[in-house]
Amino acid sequence: MALFAIMALTFFDVLGRKFLSNSIPGSLELTELLMVVVIFAALPLVSRRGEHVEFDSLDPYLPMALRRLQQVVVQLVCAAALLGLGWLLWKTGGDFAQTGETTAQLKIAKAPFIYGMGLLCAVTGAVHLALAFQKPHDRFEPENGEGAAL
Repeated sequence: MALFAIMALTFFDVLGRKFLSNSIPGSLELTELLMVVVIFAALPLVSRRGEHVEFDSLDPYLPMALRRLQQVVVQLVCAAALLGLGWLLWKTGGDFAQTGETTAQLKIAKAPFIYGMGLLCAVTGAVHLALAFQKPHDRFEPENGEGAAL
């Protein structure tokens, strides 16, 4: 929904600029806030599905035990980083709520967005923590007796 809202906002903003010589007030701020929603809402899903960009050129050449250890360590480091970031964002959200921090043009409170970012980072950290203790699917091993992967 947030991505659709960005698309619709941009469409009507451009129409307004081209045909009415007037853009939607605060459209940049709204787009920025909606991008926060899109990015942080997708983060737990991307992590759960393992769809992050990764460098795995050497993985097919590593022994399975070393790959498993690598996966556990990476998941634990990601979990710690995201849980720590979630805590920092939650704390920052509290600071913003206390000071009444708002966006410059539309005066939208920033605290709910910062709290949401913190919560979604913590959820993503929990996803990585769960993945650390889950048996991984190894994409370099043949499945069901099929030929070896190249």
